[in-house]
This record gives sequence, structure tokens and C-alpha cells, in this order.
Amino acid sequence: MQPTPAVEVHDLSYSYGDRRALDGFSLSVPAGSVFGLLGPNGSGKSTFVTMLAAMAPPASGSLSAFGQPPHSALRARIGTVFQENASDPMMTVSELLRLAGRLFGVPRAALEPRIRELLAQFGLSDRAGELTGNLSGGMRRRLEMCRALLHNPELLLLDEPTTGVDPDERRALWDALLRRDTGQRTVVLATNDLAEADAVCDLVAFIQAGRVIATGTPAALKQGLRHESVRVGWESPTAEQLRMVAEWAGGSEVTRDGGFVRITVDDASTFVPRLFTLAPGAIRSVTIEKASLEDAYFRHVTRRGDAMAGMP
Repeated sequence: MQPTPAVEVHDLSYSYGDRRALDGFSLSVPAGSVFGLLGPNGSGKSTFVTMLAAMAPPASGSLSAFGQPPHSALRARIGTVFQENASDPMMTVSELLRLAGRLFGVPRAALEPRIRELLAQFGLSDRAGELTGNLSGGMRRRLEMCRALLHNPELLLLDEPTTGVDPDERRALWDALLRRDTGQRTVVLATNDLAEADAVCDLVAFIQAGRVIATGTPAALKQGLRHESVRVGWESPTAEQLRMVAEWAGGSEVTRDGGFVRITVDDASTFVPRLFTLAPGAIRSVTIEKASLEDAYFRHVTRRGDAMAGMP
């Protein structure tokens, strides 16, 4: 039996003036899942999260959370962490959370125990009396998560929650969030970090130009990819050289990112020596990895650099 959807979206559209941010956007988010929205900057991820948080109405199409269109009363069931920190640097950690608790309507008798519980969960107990402006960037993001979870929301919206956070802090944040809450609440994560999404998401949607172009589990989206991803440091390959590389890789997609070229192949050990023969002296580095969610992503999403270079 299919899980009950927490979020249902059909043919959603929204514009900023003449710019269409969402254009026929459709998806279904199962209750209790961690659902990732992956797409380049400007693809519509943040616009969708803003609409789901009942901060902007759709121009057309339908959007529902728990069977209801987003509205002010529904916000009591939703927690949000947006890209920018919302903490007042002149308030202490405890003061900030007490204020947020009152705004969320958390009963006074339950608020202090809830604050202590969340600070312990996110490793901030010893910072309760410290000014938020004195916290590190990673600690402030963990504090934002505490604020969003104070009222125990059923739906948690995360828009780039780990931007600018180092890998250790990122791991600590996700460990704290998922340790007890897996399956207990629905999480919608908008991110550009493909490795993060691969590690924590049950399902992901690839988004481009305001549309969902592919959706599924990370494993399913990687299915059918070549077994190895080859990332080549190669500054100025010619169009003819790239066509030859694609032929050697059996028609595999060849993508460029600055001074690097990425190809997915079945056997890197036989493929890589041919590169050095094709471009002697031009290859600066070669990195070989198992096919990743990033490879699946760029199978569907056109990279800006590729489009500008006119590559297929």
C-alpha cells in the first residue's frame, strides 16, 4: 500500500513579473519521508518551499499539505529553516527559543523542557546562555533547527539548511535531526548538495526551469548508469575530442564543469589510457569514482556551462 501523501502538487505555476519561477510543477511527497528537491539556482526550489509555507499563493495549479491548501492556520503544523539565519545576534540562545516558543503557541509549562530537550539533541546545551551572535555558523544552523522543531511540526521545510557549514557540522546536524525523528515527520529538503541528498533522502526530485523532470529513490535514479564516473582535469578539449570520448564511452553523456570533464563508463581502467593518447600533455588529473547521484542528476539536468558551450 502506498504511503499517504503529506504534500500533493499538481501543475503549479508562479511568476515574478515576467519570469516564470514554477511552470507546471508537480510532485507527491509521502508522509514520514525525507524528500529532496535538487536543482540549479533559480530552478524554483525556494519558490516552492515559500509557497508550501503559506507565504505566497500559487498563480495556478493545486498545492496541498495534509489535504489542505497552505494557509495561516496550517503553519502550526509546519517548521521552516530558510537559507538565511533568522536569529537576533543580541539575544541569548535561550531567549531566542523562548520567544519562538511563545510565537508558536507552545504552552508555558511545556516550553522549558522542550528547549532543554532540543538543545541537548543538537549539542547546544552548554551554549544556552550565550549570545547567538557569538555562535559559529554551524551552531547557528543547529539553533535554527531547534527553533523550527520547538512546536513539534509534522512537516519540516529546509531550504539549503547546511549552506556554508563544514562537513563535521553538517553530519552533526543531520545525525541530531534523524536520530529519533526518522519516519515521525515529513522533511522537504531543498539543496544543491547532491552528496547530502544521496545520504539522507528517501526520495528526490530533479528540478529545472520550474518543472520536476525526474523523481525516485537515489538508488533507482542511479540505476542504469555506467559503473564508474571519470572526472578529468582538462582545460581546453576540442569539440572533436569530446565527440571521440563520448563514442569511446558507448554514447555516454559527457559534461563539462569549468576545467573538468566528467564521463561515466563501464571500465575506467581501459578508458583512461586512451585519454592520455588522445590529448598528450593536456590531462592534468583523473579521478575515478563509483556512479553517484550527481551523475544521475546531470543525466537529466542541463549544466549551465554545457549549455553555454553548446554541448549535447
